[in-house]
Amino acid sequence: MELEESLWARGCTCVAGVDEVGRGPLAGPVVAAAVVLNRASIPEGLNDSKKLTAKRRDLLTPLLRQSAQVGLGVASVEEIDALNILQASLLAMRRAVADLPVVPDHLLIDGNRLPVDLPCPATPVVGGDGRSPSIAAASIVAKTWRDNVMKEAATQFPGYGWETNAGYPTKCHKSALRDLGVTPYHRRSFAPVRDILWQAKNTSD
Repeated sequence: MELEESLWARGCTCVAGVDEVGRGPLAGPVVAAAVVLNRASIPEGLNDSKKLTAKRRDLLTPLLRQSAQVGLGVASVEEIDALNILQASLLAMRRAVADLPVVPDHLLIDGNRLPVDLPCPATPVVGGDGRSPSIAAASIVAKTWRDNVMKEAATQFPGYGWETNAGYPTKCHKSALRDLGVTPYHRRSFAPVRDILWQAKNTSD
């Protein structure tokens, strides 16, 4: 916890880690979380959410919600298409920070970009979900929430495999996109989806 401890030593008692998930999928929102860990009660085994099993993430998420302060932020498919995925990700991060029940003294944000209009100072941390427990906690909460959204979406639009691929461009997903077509959950600004729409338009013309 070197990053957190250095900030605590400077008097920043409320430090939040921020991370987003869902930049790469062809479908679904991008989701961010902001987490302020309770220094007296930090769940064991925090790590980059991608390095944890779904079962482990599902065990850690309620522990984090019980012991930490958590904020969630979402940018919709429509916002992704209107803004681009980078700006939508930064927007989701801002919303996650705003959703916290407290205003942090400092933010540790995964990546090399900082959102604008943050309520406090922030530090970008490349590879942060593997370097900061606070960022790792945010990645776990965000991924669990987004995975559940995509599992629910899979019940409305079966066949795309979202219950297992979470909207990422797997072979199954891309095959279903060609065979079943584009849904309201698909990001029309992403090349594979845009190409399908272009082909459908030319065929109909």
